[in-house]
Amino acid sequence: MDSSLRSVCLLRLSALGDATHVVPVVRRLQRARPDLAITWVIGKAEAALLKGLEGVEFIVFDKKAGWSGLRDLRKALNGRHFDALLHMQLALRANVLATQIKATRRIGYDAARSKEGHGLVINERIAPGGHHVLDAFGHFADALGAPPSPVEWRLPVPEDAHAWAAEQLPGDAPTLLISPCSSHPLRNWRTERYAAVASHALARGWRVVLCGGPSALERKTGDALLAAMHSQQGVIDLIGRDTFKRFLALCARARVLLGPDSGPVHMANAMGCRVIALHACTDAERSGPYSDRRWSPNHYAEASQKFLNKPASALPWGKRVEFEGVMDLISVDEVLERFDACAADLSC
Repeated sequence: MDSSLRSVCLLRLSALGDATHVVPVVRRLQRARPDLAITWVIGKAEAALLKGLEGVEFIVFDKKAGWSGLRDLRKALNGRHFDALLHMQLALRANVLATQIKATRRIGYDAARSKEGHGLVINERIAPGGHHVLDAFGHFADALGAPPSPVEWRLPVPEDAHAWAAEQLPGDAPTLLISPCSSHPLRNWRTERYAAVASHALARGWRVVLCGGPSALERKTGDALLAAMHSQQGVIDLIGRDTFKRFLALCARARVLLGPDSGPVHMANAMGCRVIALHACTDAERSGPYSDRRWSPNHYAEASQKFLNKPASALPWGKRVEFEGVMDLISVDEVLERFDACAADLSC
């Protein structure tokens, strides 16, 4: 890396999974240049998830604050100038925010992926390629000259979160976490299908834990899932109780997580937990669990053909196929098959 590079600003507000994917870029830059000052303009929830990430200054932007949030960002930056801006978000709001960040090098996405005025606020582009989101982010580190290195997360989890998780999940019984909700409702699988997988895991001697935030949708989904089970004995319901840090600690103790394409599957993957991610609206090869996608059903190509009448190869990078019923392409039998294969692999 250029030894004259002293400060870098990352612009990536959301979402939780994408923020998780940015962490390996931070680790790679820190390994290459331990003295590099790294500032990250980030969303409110994402900052809570990554609080304690060493060597990083967070400037939090509250998307719900509107124009006052933009004024707060301008005040927080206070005329600062960075050697490089890594503009890692393709969204109009992020492009507006980028105009408030002064930097000599303004590095953004390649032309094929740019949209919503992205090209107007940058003066350099990353190389094309890198189908998975995390690999695409890696090109930003390439642009700064950081040497290749293994993907590393080391997400910060405080001891009190680990203690709470140990209290909820004592011992070392094999544990399946089910995080059934995405913030995109059309990505959510039917509750009776989750119930069938939970019952199967219980019958195999696994402990089943329901996870999720405090929203009404997550509570309603958890209640419907429990009601669809013949027996709830052995199910631990933690919906509404597992904060971001607590959830990471639960993932450190669990063996497998089941859920739709959402932040929790990437958080679990980063903690070393196996993941069965359910993909039909989105392509698992682009946004599936990075470390191991063997256990994740991927019906994106089928969904593209059925709902858009196009092959997936004809869709732009990141295109979602979000239609009512698209997740029904994933059968219970297929997920049970993946779970059994994953469980067998873990016991080898």
